[in-house]
Order: sequence, then structure tokens, then C-alpha cells
Amino acid sequence: MTVEGPITQSLRLADGVRLDADIYRPSGGGSYPVLLMRQPYGRRIASTVVYAHPRWYAAQGYIVVIQDVRGTGTSEGAFRAFETEMADGAETVAWAAALPGCNGRVGMYGFSYQGMTQMLALAGGATLHALCPVMIGWDVHGDWAYEGGAFRLLDSIGWGIQMAAIRAQHDGEADAFMALSRAAKSLPLTDDTPSFPDILRRYRNLGHFADWVEHDAADAPYWHSIAPRGALAGKRMDVPMLHIGGWYDTMLMGTLDAHAAAIVCSTSPQRLVVGPWPHLPWGRASGGDMGPAADSAIDELQRAWFDVFLKDEGKIEPGLDLFDVTAKGWRHFADWPGGTRSLFLGSTGLAVATVLDGQLADRPSGPAQDDIVHDPWRPVPSLGGHDAAPMGRQDRTALDQRADIACYGSAPFTEAALLVGAVDLDLFVTADAVSFDVSAVLSEITPEGRAVMLTQGYARVTSGEALPIRMSLRAICATITPGTALRLSLAGASYPAHPVNPGTGAPPATARIDEAQVITLTIAHGGGTPSRLILPWTEADHGLSLSPLRSLAS
Repeated sequence: MTVEGPITQSLRLADGVRLDADIYRPSGGGSYPVLLMRQPYGRRIASTVVYAHPRWYAAQGYIVVIQDVRGTGTSEGAFRAFETEMADGAETVAWAAALPGCNGRVGMYGFSYQGMTQMLALAGGATLHALCPVMIGWDVHGDWAYEGGAFRLLDSIGWGIQMAAIRAQHDGEADAFMALSRAAKSLPLTDDTPSFPDILRRYRNLGHFADWVEHDAADAPYWHSIAPRGALAGKRMDVPMLHIGGWYDTMLMGTLDAHAAAIVCSTSPQRLVVGPWPHLPWGRASGGDMGPAADSAIDELQRAWFDVFLKDEGKIEPGLDLFDVTAKGWRHFADWPGGTRSLFLGSTGLAVATVLDGQLADRPSGPAQDDIVHDPWRPVPSLGGHDAAPMGRQDRTALDQRADIACYGSAPFTEAALLVGAVDLDLFVTADAVSFDVSAVLSEITPEGRAVMLTQGYARVTSGEALPIRMSLRAICATITPGTALRLSLAGASYPAHPVNPGTGAPPATARIDEAQVITLTIAHGGGTPSRLILPWTEADHGLSLSPLRSLAS
């Protein structure tokens, strides 16, 4: 179809604030469903960093509405991350359903913040007929701002500065915008208080960052008020949803938890697709060459989903389409497989000194321990996974040679198996400081001896917590082939993905770098302290597709 637009139209909210949107529609009249995206980055961008242009969607027979959320672009009001998206989203959906030429059905699409606006509009009571939430935070504290109780430094400062600059520009504060724009080009990671740099203190009124760093407790009411998890608690989610995530996206667990919640709280079809991608871009080379099956087909997937539920064209099959990061293809499951296998940590006490000593075995060995000395002057650097660019399946063979990383490896496997689901770690770990961090990385050891990352997790621990500490690594789908092995790498930092823990117990908003201590972590294993890795293990054979996942409809 040929397309008209964009034509800018405005909505006047109940509180008097005007929201502006660009509208694209098929030429020549007719009745069509609406696809709505609500975003804070300037509506002409329209998430084209990962999606096709709105004109492409309009050419498939949709009225496409791209709206600047409150206080961004040319929309009026003051932007506060997520705080008004429930009410504003519900009003916008009702307005979009009444647009000339709309057939009364409204779907929403978009990733990250734009994915969050979908869930929050639903929480606000919007009448929606299909959603495609992509890479979202279900619990904003644990999925976006913090991980395992540790502040996400690099991501939070980068996005905090960007959103403060967007608001400064919107509000006409030119000096603030220029200062923030300069800071965005060279992130301020070396201030006295690393997690709360001076520029974000100076302009704390322009964004969400101060709230995020100062509300470090996961149970603070603030988080409940802005997260889909809290906003949708006790509510039905009876909307067909296509949930899309990436194994190396920072918000992967938010996508998985949103899908799980929707399964419980909805009678409508739910489908989950997880590719081998970071937050962006999405493609075969996003984290090492993942093969042609990893090329993004998200636009076609979404079109097919919306065609079913907004046009009654075709049909869908609920379930899970998961990209196998080692076989480099797609596997379909009706549900998550349920099997597990535990591998127990063991060593002679030299797992830090050499990669050859530490073991992962089916049974605990005799009691022993490994001591990791974390030096704040030379913290273990972030590498790959969801922590640092380049993201994805990076080779950490050289990094594991450091003498402040404890490595535990399995024997080469003799039979193929699948790891499908969440990876957990029960760790008997103590330290000589009030507070300490644990970074855990699971890698595949190739027959050539390279350590290629599979998944990772991070936790901030307070001394005296009950042992073992249960750490959750990111979920994964990977084939373990005969001749390959697994390695677990443990360290006291992953910088700058997370700030260096000074060991004082100070919250991130006040923790000073000049108070950072040398911290010795003690990993106990075997005997009465059976530290273990818990793998989502299945020997079931599932078909593998080496083609891009292009259609959900038939």
C-alpha cells in the first residue's frame, strides 16, 4: 500500500497537558487497526535503531501512531521516567481507537521504554487487542537499575545523562543541555562518588537518576509505583502478547518474568521469542558471528502477530522460540523443560592461581577453599555478555588467566545435552569486609581450549548473610556437544558494568572511591559447604532451524 504522512495530531489529556503524535496511514481511505508506539526520544526516531520505519508498518495495512510521551519531543508537561505512563497511556489508547479510519482495534509495539509503556497502559486500564513488549523491565529495580542488589553503573549513568539532557532541551535549559551533552560523550565514571557523579547531582531535578541511585532498596515504594510488576499486581492481563528478548540484553529477566506473569494472569495467547542479541542492535554479528539464523526478523514477526489479532488473518501457536547460542539456530518448545543437573565446585586451593585446578563435578569433593583477593586499583573488567561492549559471546580465555579470578572447569562431556532455562549458583562465600560483590560467568570451553561466554550473573552480598548465597545467572539456551566442557569463573568485580564495592556497606549514592578496601573473598566447597552450579539440563532432542524465524502465522 502507498502511505500518507506523517501528519501531526495532538491529544489533550484530562489534566490539560497536550501530547503530540505523528500519524502514518494507508492512502485512499478505508478502515484499519492502529499500531501505537509511545516513546521519549523524539517521535521521528520511532525506534528505527531496531525496527523498520513506521511507513513500512503503515504499508502493511495499519494506521501507525508514534507519540512523544509527556515532557519529551513537542509534547507538553514534565518528563518523569514511567511515573505518568499508566494514565497517559490509557487515555492515548482510547484516543487512538477513535481516530478517523480506525476499525476500533489498537495494538502497541516498541522496545525498552516503548515496551514499558505498553505494560503500563494495560495497567492503567487501556482496552488493547494485541501487544509486542520487547526487552522490558518487569521489576524496574532488579531488571533495569540494579542486578543482584548491585547498582548498574555504566548503563544507569549513560541513560541517566541522556534522559536529563532530553528534558533540559525540552525545557529550554540550554546550559544544562550542553553540559550533559558533553558528559554523554565521555561518561563521568571517576568522580569521588562514582555511582552519583557531580553532573547528575547538579542537575538532579532534570531526571530520574537521583531517585534510582538513592532508592537502592528493592522494596522501596518508589519501585512498586513505576514497575509493571507492581502496577499489574492482582490484575488480569488478557491481551495476546508477543514477548521478545535477547540472551545478552540487560533486561532479559524482565522479559522472561513478564511472559511468565502473563501466562498465569491471561487466557489470551502468549508467545516468547529470545534471540542471541544485546539491547541493540539485533543481528547475526551482535555478539560474535551467530550465523544467518540470527538475522533479525522482528518486523515480520510483529506484522504476523498483529495480523492475527487485529485483522483476524491466519493463526498462531503459543510457545517459546529460543535461539540456541552454540548450535546457532532456533528451537521451539511448548514450555520450559524442567530438568536440572548440579555440578559441585572443588579444588586443591589453587583455583585462583591456575585455570587447571578448579573442578566442576557431579559429586562434592573433600572440603577446601579458594581465596580471591579483590584489589580496587585493578578491578576485574567487564567483558561481553550483557555487561559491556562488545556484548554477547566474547572470548574470555585471556581474562581468566588473571590471579583474582577463581576458575572451576568440568571434564569434557561425552554426550550432547541442552541447557534451556535459568542457571543458579549456591555459593558458600564469605569476605573480610562488611559488603562485597561476586561476579559469576559460565563459559563453554571449546575442544581448542577457548573460553567463550554463555551467561553471567552478579550479586552484592552483606557479610553475615545465611549461606549458601543463591545467585541467579541469566537464562540461556545452548547445546553442549561432546568434547566441550564448562567453566565457572568467579571474581569480586565487573567494572564498569557495576561500581567497585568499597567494602564499607555504604549505599551507592554515598559510597566513595577513596574508601575502597582490598577485600579477600573465600569460596568454600566440598564437605559441609557444597558450593554448586545448578544447570537447566535436558537430554531431550528438539528440532533445530538454521533459518531466520520469519513467521508466526499460517
